[in-house]
Amino acid sequence: MSNLSSARRIVGSLITTNDGSVSDRTQRERADVRHKRLLFRCWHRGTQESDLILGPFAQTYLARFDTDQLDRFEALLDCTDPDLFDWIIGGFAPPKEYDHDVMRLLRDFARRRDTTN
Repeated sequence: MSNLSSARRIVGSLITTNDGSVSDRTQRERADVRHKRLLFRCWHRGTQESDLILGPFAQTYLARFDTDQLDRFEALLDCTDPDLFDWIIGGFAPPKEYDHDVMRLLRDFARRRDTTN
């Protein structure tokens, strides 16, 4: 990609509407970048076990999540791999702040994958 086309893309992403709000295009681009960043984090956790649970889960669910669910999922990714593994696979109850719809989806996803493999 040339420097000129890169600059146009950046300038185009900074366009706001007449009322000062961010354009739909910019919001979609930001969401796309966030999804890609989260997907990368899921596949590069540091332990293969976590990668193999979180990567496929993210590929399946990220595009379906609303902003609040993405926030909750991102907070889960800030937890350590051993804690996540215990909460998802080990049968330990997660702390209250992590016991939400996204964690339940993640646990169900991991159980379904376990029974099909």
